[in-house]
Amino acid sequence: MRKFIFGTTFLLLAPFGLVFLLIAILIVYQFRPASSILASSADNSVAYAALPTSQNILSANITQGDGRIERIRQFLASYNSPLEPYAERIVNDADKYGIDYRLIVSIAMQESGLCRHIPVNSYNCWGFGIYGTTVKHFANYQEGIDTVTRTLATRYKARGLITPQQIMTMYTPSSNGSWAFGVQHFMDVLQ
Repeated sequence: MRKFIFGTTFLLLAPFGLVFLLIAILIVYQFRPASSILASSADNSVAYAALPTSQNILSANITQGDGRIERIRQFLASYNSPLEPYAERIVNDADKYGIDYRLIVSIAMQESGLCRHIPVNSYNCWGFGIYGTTVKHFANYQEGIDTVTRTLATRYKARGLITPQQIMTMYTPSSNGSWAFGVQHFMDVLQ
Protein backbone atom coordinates (compact mmCIF):
# COMPACT_ATOMS: atom_id res chain seq x y z
CA MET A 1 0.00 0.00 0.00
CA ARG A 2 2.84 2.29 0.77
CA LYS A 3 4.17 1.86 -2.72
CA PHE A 4 0.85 2.80 -4.12
CA ILE A 5 0.60 5.99 -2.05
CA PHE A 6 4.19 6.98 -2.89
CA GLY A 7 3.67 6.27 -6.60
CA THR A 8 0.40 8.14 -6.67
CA THR A 9 1.85 11.11 -4.82
CA PHE A 10 4.83 11.19 -7.14
CA LEU A 11 2.60 11.14 -10.19
CA LEU A 12 0.49 13.93 -8.76
CA LEU A 13 3.46 16.11 -7.79
CA ALA A 14 5.56 15.49 -10.92
CA PRO A 15 3.88 18.12 -13.12
CA PHE A 16 4.19 20.73 -10.36
CA GLY A 17 7.83 19.86 -9.90
CA LEU A 18 8.47 20.11 -13.60
CA VAL A 19 6.88 23.57 -13.77
CA PHE A 20 8.85 24.67 -10.69
CA LEU A 21 12.07 23.43 -12.27
CA LEU A 22 11.41 25.34 -15.51
CA ILE A 23 10.66 28.55 -13.62
CA ALA A 24 13.84 28.18 -11.58
CA ILE A 25 15.94 27.70 -14.76
CA LEU A 26 14.39 30.79 -16.37
CA ILE A 27 15.06 32.90 -13.27
CA VAL A 28 18.67 31.79 -13.07
CA TYR A 29 19.19 32.36 -16.84
CA GLN A 30 17.58 35.80 -16.68
CA PHE A 31 19.91 37.07 -13.94
CA ARG A 32 23.05 35.66 -15.48
CA PRO A 33 25.63 38.30 -16.63
CA ALA A 34 25.72 38.95 -20.40
CA SER A 35 29.42 38.08 -20.60
CA SER A 36 28.77 34.55 -19.32
CA ILE A 37 25.96 34.12 -21.84
CA LEU A 38 28.28 35.08 -24.71
CA ALA A 39 31.06 32.91 -23.36
CA SER A 40 28.79 29.93 -23.16
CA SER A 41 27.60 30.17 -26.76
CA ALA A 42 28.38 27.22 -28.96
CA ASP A 43 30.81 28.88 -31.41
CA ASN A 44 32.47 31.34 -28.96
CA SER A 45 32.62 33.98 -31.69
CA VAL A 46 33.09 37.68 -30.91
CA ALA A 47 31.67 40.52 -32.97
CA TYR A 48 33.20 43.98 -33.17
CA ALA A 49 31.60 47.16 -34.48
CA ALA A 50 33.39 50.38 -35.35
CA LEU A 51 32.08 53.65 -34.07
CA PRO A 52 31.28 56.24 -36.73
CA THR A 53 34.00 58.76 -37.40
CA SER A 54 33.69 62.37 -38.39
CA GLN A 55 34.45 61.29 -41.95
CA ASN A 56 31.04 59.68 -42.16
CA ILE A 57 29.13 62.89 -41.45
CA LEU A 58 27.38 64.48 -44.41
CA SER A 59 26.54 68.13 -44.52
CA ALA A 60 25.05 70.48 -47.05
CA ASN A 61 24.15 74.10 -47.40
CA ILE A 62 20.75 74.71 -48.86
CA THR A 63 20.01 78.13 -50.21
CA GLN A 64 16.70 79.40 -51.36
CA GLY A 65 16.73 80.74 -54.88
CA ASP A 66 14.17 82.67 -56.81
CA GLY A 67 12.27 80.16 -58.97
CA ARG A 68 10.85 83.00 -61.03
CA ILE A 69 14.27 83.74 -62.51
CA GLU A 70 14.75 80.15 -63.61
CA ARG A 71 11.20 79.97 -64.99
CA ILE A 72 11.84 83.11 -67.09
CA ARG A 73 15.28 81.89 -68.15
CA GLN A 74 13.92 78.55 -69.33
CA PHE A 75 11.06 80.21 -71.19
CA LEU A 76 13.44 82.60 -72.97
CA ALA A 77 15.86 79.75 -73.75
CA SER A 78 13.08 77.64 -75.24
CA TYR A 79 12.56 80.41 -77.84
CA ASN A 80 16.29 81.04 -78.26
CA SER A 81 15.72 84.65 -77.19
CA PRO A 82 18.63 87.07 -76.79
CA LEU A 83 16.91 88.13 -73.54
CA GLU A 84 17.84 84.84 -71.84
CA PRO A 85 20.94 86.25 -70.08
CA TYR A 86 18.73 89.01 -68.66
CA ALA A 87 16.23 86.79 -66.82
CA GLU A 88 17.47 87.91 -63.42
CA ARG A 89 17.45 91.54 -64.49
CA ILE A 90 13.83 91.22 -65.67
CA VAL A 91 12.68 89.79 -62.32
CA ASN A 92 14.73 92.25 -60.27
CA ASP A 93 13.46 95.28 -62.21
CA ALA A 94 9.87 94.04 -61.89
CA ASP A 95 10.34 93.74 -58.13
CA LYS A 96 12.07 97.13 -57.97
CA TYR A 97 9.17 98.86 -59.72
CA GLY A 98 6.42 96.70 -58.22
CA ILE A 99 4.96 95.11 -61.35
CA ASP A 100 4.26 91.51 -62.34
CA TYR A 101 7.57 89.94 -63.46
CA ARG A 102 5.81 88.06 -66.26
CA LEU A 103 4.56 91.22 -67.95
CA ILE A 104 7.87 92.32 -69.54
CA VAL A 105 8.51 88.89 -71.07
CA SER A 106 4.90 88.48 -72.21
CA ILE A 107 4.83 91.87 -73.95
CA ALA A 108 8.15 91.05 -75.65
CA MET A 109 6.69 87.74 -76.82
CA GLN A 110 3.54 89.39 -78.16
CA GLU A 111 5.34 92.29 -79.84
CA SER A 112 8.44 90.65 -81.31
CA GLY A 113 8.47 86.91 -80.66
CA LEU A 114 10.99 87.59 -77.87
CA CYS A 115 13.19 89.91 -79.93
CA ARG A 116 13.28 87.78 -83.09
CA HIS A 117 11.50 90.47 -85.13
CA ILE A 118 12.68 93.94 -84.08
CA PRO A 119 13.92 97.02 -85.94
CA VAL A 120 17.64 96.67 -86.69
CA ASN A 121 19.91 97.64 -83.78
CA SER A 122 16.97 98.96 -81.76
CA TYR A 123 17.12 96.44 -78.87
CA ASN A 124 13.40 97.17 -78.69
CA CYS A 125 11.60 93.88 -78.15
CA TRP A 126 8.47 95.51 -76.70
CA GLY A 127 7.20 97.63 -79.60
CA PHE A 128 7.77 100.50 -77.18
CA GLY A 129 7.48 103.88 -78.89
CA ILE A 130 7.19 102.27 -82.31
CA TYR A 131 4.41 103.67 -84.46
CA GLY A 132 4.40 104.61 -88.12
CA THR A 133 8.00 105.46 -89.06
CA THR A 134 8.94 106.35 -85.48
CA VAL A 135 11.19 103.80 -83.78
CA LYS A 136 12.46 104.06 -80.21
CA HIS A 137 16.04 102.71 -79.95
CA PHE A 138 17.72 101.50 -76.78
CA ALA A 139 21.50 101.28 -76.31
CA ASN A 140 21.16 97.62 -75.23
CA TYR A 141 18.66 95.10 -73.85
CA GLN A 142 19.33 96.20 -70.26
CA GLU A 143 18.30 99.76 -71.06
CA GLY A 144 15.20 98.46 -72.84
CA ILE A 145 14.20 96.26 -69.89
CA ASP A 146 14.69 99.10 -67.42
CA THR A 147 12.89 101.73 -69.51
CA VAL A 148 9.86 99.57 -70.31
CA THR A 149 9.55 98.28 -66.73
CA ARG A 150 9.88 101.75 -65.21
CA THR A 151 7.37 103.19 -67.69
CA LEU A 152 4.83 100.44 -66.98
CA ALA A 153 5.15 101.25 -63.28
CA THR A 154 5.12 105.06 -63.46
CA ARG A 155 2.73 105.71 -66.34
CA TYR A 156 0.48 102.65 -66.36
CA LYS A 157 0.37 101.13 -62.87
CA ALA A 158 0.20 104.63 -61.35
CA ARG A 159 -3.08 105.10 -63.27
CA GLY A 160 -4.45 101.73 -62.16
CA LEU A 161 -3.61 99.97 -65.44
CA ILE A 162 -2.14 96.65 -64.36
CA THR A 163 -3.81 93.85 -66.35
CA PRO A 164 -3.02 93.32 -70.04
CA GLN A 165 -6.58 94.39 -70.92
CA GLN A 166 -6.17 97.65 -69.00
CA ILE A 167 -2.64 98.30 -70.28
CA MET A 168 -3.74 97.74 -73.88
CA THR A 169 -6.04 100.81 -73.73
CA MET A 170 -2.97 103.05 -73.56
CA TYR A 171 -0.11 100.87 -74.87
CA THR A 172 -1.79 99.86 -78.12
CA PRO A 173 -5.27 101.45 -78.20
CA SER A 174 -5.99 100.39 -81.77
CA SER A 175 -5.88 96.68 -80.84
CA ASN A 176 -9.13 94.76 -81.12
CA GLY A 177 -8.26 92.85 -77.93
CA SER A 178 -5.86 90.38 -79.51
CA TRP A 179 -2.85 92.15 -77.96
CA ALA A 180 -4.22 91.76 -74.42
CA PHE A 181 -5.30 88.19 -75.17
CA GLY A 182 -1.77 87.29 -76.35
CA VAL A 183 -0.01 88.98 -73.44
CA GLN A 184 -2.35 87.31 -70.94
CA HIS A 185 -1.78 83.94 -72.60
CA PHE A 186 1.98 84.19 -72.16
CA MET A 187 1.58 85.40 -68.59
CA ASP A 188 -0.53 82.32 -67.91
CA VAL A 189 2.15 80.09 -69.48
CA LEU A 190 4.74 81.65 -67.15
CA GLN A 191 2.54 81.13 -64.05
